[in-house]
Amino acid sequence: MTETHDDTGTNLPEPIRRFIDATNSGDSEAFVNAFTPNAFLSDWGREFHGREGVRRWDGTDNIGVNAHFALVDVSAGTDPESYVVTLTVTGDGYNGTGPMTFTLRDGLIASLRIG
Repeated sequence: MTETHDDTGTNLPEPIRRFIDATNSGDSEAFVNAFTPNAFLSDWGREFHGREGVRRWDGTDNIGVNAHFALVDVSAGTDPESYVVTLTVTGDGYNGTGPMTFTLRDGLIASLRIG
């Protein structure tokens, strides 16, 4: 898997980099396409399934509210291909810093758990 080095001194997997970059550039198509077709997203217990679910979440909680992500930290998760990424979020919705747990598969995000 391709990883990019950033100013936090960590290696950020490319699918997560695409997730951040798509959000920050307001590119909803690139954002949705960073996920697998059968992706799972959980945002503090609210569940979204597949790319259409991801698209709905993006519209109500992410790009749709002008979210912007600043990377704070990346660490390996407890499972293979999982990462805990701490982001600072700003915009017209949630604002704050917290962890997001990503599980990757085939170069895409298979699941994202927030909270």
